[in-house]
Amino acid sequence: MHFNLKKAVGISVLPLLGGALAIGATALPASAQAWQDTSLQVNSLHSTGTAPALATIAPQPTQSDSTVTVSRASASDKLTYNSAMSKIPTGMKVSSSDSVVTVTGLTSPPASTVQGTLVVDDTSASGWTTAWIVVFDQGPSPAPAGLVTDRYYSDTPNAITRSYPVGGVQFSEVPTVAVSPSMAQLVPAPAYSFAYSGLPGGIVSNSAGLLTIAGSTAAPNIYGSRGVTATDQYGASAQSAFQLVVKAQPVYVPGNYGDMVNPFGNGFDVYKQHQAVNAIVVGWTATKADPATHFIRHPGTIPGAYTFEYAPNGVGTGLSVSDPGYDAAGTGLANGLVLRGSNNGAWQQWLPQANGTLKNAATGLIVSPNGTGAQLRGTTAPSSWGGSVYKWTDFAHLAG
Repeated sequence: MHFNLKKAVGISVLPLLGGALAIGATALPASAQAWQDTSLQVNSLHSTGTAPALATIAPQPTQSDSTVTVSRASASDKLTYNSAMSKIPTGMKVSSSDSVVTVTGLTSPPASTVQGTLVVDDTSASGWTTAWIVVFDQGPSPAPAGLVTDRYYSDTPNAITRSYPVGGVQFSEVPTVAVSPSMAQLVPAPAYSFAYSGLPGGIVSNSAGLLTIAGSTAAPNIYGSRGVTATDQYGASAQSAFQLVVKAQPVYVPGNYGDMVNPFGNGFDVYKQHQAVNAIVVGWTATKADPATHFIRHPGTIPGAYTFEYAPNGVGTGLSVSDPGYDAAGTGLANGLVLRGSNNGAWQQWLPQANGTLKNAATGLIVSPNGTGAQLRGTTAPSSWGGSVYKWTDFAHLAG
């Protein structure tokens, strides 16, 4: 029913005792799965808002005598004075409302230059935040009183991008900046810090935007709706959502590598070692020498359940035993067992019962054989000859 490699590779088959495999069986729960060869990929990156045109949110600050004024560009904008980030020179005062922020008390003392920063957060209707920087550059005498240059800085964070350094994913920010020619000498260029939400276990980040793998706990999966926020040194921020793809191979752990074996020595077997979706899972003599009977047992997400990943010679394939609830293999069995892409769905989760049978969490049906070599299937009751009774049998310390 499958490729027989026992003679080809010269590996002896372990003897049977009382119809059961004479290899270290265990009833203990599998230990936590470790992963290796892990890689990261980011898909479907998109901003959660649309940046309006800079001209509509960044009017040039104005001055009149001893007052500088920042006004909102439209009635939907709301201005807020950011006192934590501002540096207002002594003797100057700030007043603010939703529509306008003003600084008064500007003078032109003899032979002195006074520089300060005014940070105004402008939250537009689109949900973006803009930070303003206004530099008060009061030139020395005989400059006229109240002289304020028209230099200013406005930052509207744009789409957050990412690159792929070795061992991680690097996010970076693309700013939209309005700045006068002499401003670069007075205000630092945007420097962004990054914060993430919803990162899966085993993935860590730093403030520079780099996602990396920590240890061996990052489980392979497609993690959707993750979030990243970029914030510059003046408080302007932007958000994006993305899909994080984690790819990894399971690390063999004794107790997790083996097969579900019934009293007659038959266990799960992938027909002809066919590593493909909808490959038939049959009952066949389970041995260490036969890769078709090799599986890795993972703890399921349903309490007490396990999943069984096909793993010839201990190498996971990303395909797991499933009862999809329909005739997926075209064999005429509505609940015939097949391989499907590994996931956390109930169709792939199996609950060991007190009587030794194995129940599918989605269908509630018992795994039953119909003779050696036949496709396993789900039935409402165990088979009459006892082939539905299974026990996890560990393939000891066989390395993959």
